[in-house]
Amino acid sequence: MKNSRKLLVPLATLAAAAAVAVGSGATFTSTSGNTISAVTAGTLTQSNSKADQAIFNLSNMKPGDTVTGTLTLTNTGSLAAAFSLVEVSSANTFAGSDLSLDITDTTTGTSVYSGTFGGLVDGASTGLGTWASGAAHSFKFVVKLDTNAGNGDQGKTANAVYRWDSVQLNGQDF
Repeated sequence: MKNSRKLLVPLATLAAAAAVAVGSGATFTSTSGNTISAVTAGTLTQSNSKADQAIFNLSNMKPGDTVTGTLTLTNTGSLAAAFSLVEVSSANTFAGSDLSLDITDTTTGTSVYSGTFGGLVDGASTGLGTWASGAAHSFKFVVKLDTNAGNGDQGKTANAVYRWDSVQLNGQDF
């Protein structure tokens, strides 16, 4: 019986070790997947109700006359953008501040510029704010020849070319 016990103890130990080895091979696992991931670039576009046209035009002005022009600018792209107005070039041969210009964003009631015609710095941007995709703003231009303009302003001329710019926002959601 002693010999059987000597034989049973090692066999029992081997059986227990085998059970532990087989049992320790079981593990939990989990997986997950994703469908196709994609990126699409946004667009930055605008529409101008008076694209490639004069905003205002009046000849034969006399002291006290006013000319008004309007346009609507719309962010037609999918991205929000910072909009600005640039006076590309201008010329004004009227005396002093006899010819004035007022530009108003009539959508917000904000004055964009008020001063002498051609007084915006040519080539410099005048900020109009940040507009969401689909936002539209209307602008009113009012040009006035002062009621006290003298004879020296007879036959004088003034003109300006305007450009509307939009720039995407860097790393920002709107």
